[in-house]
Amino acid sequence: MSQIVKRAFKYRFYPTPEQADLLVRTFGCVRLIWNKALAERNRRYTDERVSTSYVETAKWLTAWKQDPELEFLREVSNVPLQQALRQQQVAFNNFFAKRARYPRFKSKRKSRASATFQNNAFSFREGVLKLAKMDAPLAIVWSRPPPEGAEPSTVTVSKDAAGRWFVSLLVEEKISPLAPVEQAVGIDAGLNHLLTLSTGEKISNPRHERADRKRLAKAQRELSRKAKGSANRVKAKVKVARAHARIADRRRDFLHKVTTRLVRENQTLAIEDLTVRNMMRNHSLARAISDASWREFRSMLEYKAQWYGRELVVVDRWFPSSKLCSAHGCGHVNESMPLSVRSWTCPSCGASHDRDVNAARNILAAGLVER
Repeated sequence: MSQIVKRAFKYRFYPTPEQADLLVRTFGCVRLIWNKALAERNRRYTDERVSTSYVETAKWLTAWKQDPELEFLREVSNVPLQQALRQQQVAFNNFFAKRARYPRFKSKRKSRASATFQNNAFSFREGVLKLAKMDAPLAIVWSRPPPEGAEPSTVTVSKDAAGRWFVSLLVEEKISPLAPVEQAVGIDAGLNHLLTLSTGEKISNPRHERADRKRLAKAQRELSRKAKGSANRVKAKVKVARAHARIADRRRDFLHKVTTRLVRENQTLAIEDLTVRNMMRNHSLARAISDASWREFRSMLEYKAQWYGRELVVVDRWFPSSKLCSAHGCGHVNESMPLSVRSWTCPSCGASHDRDVNAARNILAAGLVER
């Protein structure tokens, strides 16, 4: 059965100098409003033990815009400023529901520069997007077409550390489930191979960060030699950011292709519930685990399985997938299985196992039982 989902379509665009100037000022105003509202929320709770609602923060915004020292707030669209307050309210709701940490102040240097416009602050017709307070539309590179007849509910404009401009259109799209198939697959995540499937197939680990490590290290060395506060240091920081962006883009593209293929080919997918945060504490493996991006892989599998009518089963993290013999009717469990052991023979039934393939088969069997 088809379902309507909210989906973001992200594109690069190239602003004119005037547009770039207005957007940069908008980013600054958004950051200022977020920080002022958060500081006042904190003060009220500390001094008066009073909680704050979005409606109250919206009244603060109206008062701030009347302040002569903050008159520059009237030079940008009011909608992104209101959206910043709504997003802050959502952040507090998530914190009180124990889904996220306490909201933090935004930094000009570290925080993502972005502004969100609702549909009353932009026009979108036939592929032409024009934002409030702008005389000309944005020069967007349509790398892929948005859904036919798309009417974005919000538009988010952002600029990354590498100096690239992006616009994200949030639209409602009708997605039909894929035709059912009989195949089911167990997936074991690793480092030598990114994924090992219960079919015996091993998907190689591209190691994007390792492949670009020399390029990144060179850019970082050049940055370390630049004087703080100099224009050359700013240029060097952009080079480092571009190296990181290249790694992230290639990694994301690879994971999209892999997850799409797995969801198309299998009706049921079983994976292990890995505690990536705890595993990252192993400093000898943290860099490789980060490069593998298991968390992003699982996130992609989750929403694609939901979209296309597939079943994703998550097996308990304590399940001994590597130590358990997957031979039919055996069930022998080894007491230990060091990472250095890549293949082993079951002392009970004599079956020979590849460590990762055996783990993937056990994950599939456990997943089929749990679903």
